[in-house]
Amino acid sequence: MLTNVAQLHPDKPILNVLRGHAVDPSPVWLMRQAGRYLPEYRELRSKAPDFLNLCLTPSLASEITLQPIRRFNFDAAILFADILVIPHALGQKVWFAEGEGPRLDPVTPESIAQLKPDHIRSLLSPILETIDRVKSDLPKTTALIGFAGAPWTVATYMIAGRGSDDSAAARLFAYREPQAFAALLNLLIESTADYLIAQIDAGAEVLQIFESWAGTIPSDGLEQYSLSPIRQIVERIHHHAPATPVIVFPRGAGASYVRYARETGAAAISLDAHTPLSLAAQAFPTATAVQGNLDPLALIAGGDALRLAVEQIKTQTHARPHIFNLGHGVRQETPVAHVAQLLALLRGRTA
Repeated sequence: MLTNVAQLHPDKPILNVLRGHAVDPSPVWLMRQAGRYLPEYRELRSKAPDFLNLCLTPSLASEITLQPIRRFNFDAAILFADILVIPHALGQKVWFAEGEGPRLDPVTPESIAQLKPDHIRSLLSPILETIDRVKSDLPKTTALIGFAGAPWTVATYMIAGRGSDDSAAARLFAYREPQAFAALLNLLIESTADYLIAQIDAGAEVLQIFESWAGTIPSDGLEQYSLSPIRQIVERIHHHAPATPVIVFPRGAGASYVRYARETGAAAISLDAHTPLSLAAQAFPTATAVQGNLDPLALIAGGDALRLAVEQIKTQTHARPHIFNLGHGVRQETPVAHVAQLLALLRGRTA
């Protein structure tokens, strides 16, 4: 039987789901809900061409965070920032090439020792100010989500100097330089935990850890490269703030999703669009919430295709703790009207 949300947290149903309660209708937010598909974002972005500076300018980043809340009234806002602010704060050169994505000066075994983790909070204080600004302007029904990249995912960028579909540079680095790679992961565990705890202190109510390249991790490296680092971060978060729930999104993890659900301490696991929701029903701990997993292309398609996909997810997650989301982020070509249709379908209004 679904829990009556009024018996728990009357204002923020997403927090009830993350405490292990089924809520009807499922609360909803979308990864990349603040982004290029929104005309108001594109207008603001045209005035701030440097993406990293955009993330580190509280007046702009807070406005971007709030844009989709004003337009759609999602159940949660997610901080507008980027997973690569940590390498930037550690002293690695990071920039964003227009039309190409992030670029970094690749680290070497020698340069890893030169990275400085001591001033994460001070160097990323503009992001903490963004959280404070957003928190004061959010509707009382809207939760605020902070986030960071998982150590493996961030390391793949730091080593290759860019994104990679197979993380070949990071995998080769780990094989050839195991001690240096372990040192890099330990540095990222420490820095990421400190950064996420600072987000809690600034006002974040939920945290999400993005393991965006989980699908590239060698099977014999899963524990060392991903599960253990995430578990250590979650343990540090819960030591500092036991009530703060953590969502883990190990994109492309396949059958290993079960291990993330059982072994990381996450309150919720976010599924990509290629992972069946039945896996969660069969193998996840009962109280572990599921987030996802609408195909972003179904959102682009809209109409009957979107309606059918939404109904299937609703049926498969009935009576389970569930947060409706995508299996990845909102794509730039997504029609704004289709996002409105999605919310109407979820909330029982005419699309």
